[in-house]
Amino acid sequence: MVESYFMACLKEADVLKHRGQIAGSMQKKDHNQLWLGLQNDKFDQFWAVNRKLMEVTNDQEYFKYIPFRCYFEDGYRQKLIKPVTDNGCKKKLKDLVNEMFPEQTNIQIKTHGLIPPLDTPLQWLSEHLSYPDNFLHLCVVA
Repeated sequence: MVESYFMACLKEADVLKHRGQIAGSMQKKDHNQLWLGLQNDKFDQFWAVNRKLMEVTNDQEYFKYIPFRCYFEDGYRQKLIKPVTDNGCKKKLKDLVNEMFPEQTNIQIKTHGLIPPLDTPLQWLSEHLSYPDNFLHLCVVA
């Protein structure tokens, strides 16, 4: 059950980032390698396959959308957020906060127990601080 949920999250993140092209082209052995590497704490085994999911493809400069979830005490929210503006400027964490919570001004975001600077680019956060399911998991502290 946990494996199925993990793979579903991974595929959802790939649809958001790469339109499903990476996970869709993976073979069953790649799925097994990802799961077994994660389950057995074998980073090299896991990363050999996951690297493809975490990088932009040749025809992309950025991910299509940033896979993320913002957690509260009573659940979570997610939304389609692009890593760049319509005019090509890199979006920052503060842009995500403003899009998710336009009515609130005093919000802190934590991930991995850290409070990342609000001027951190979303693309960088997604590439470097995503969890094994390829999502950014962000805790909202209001």
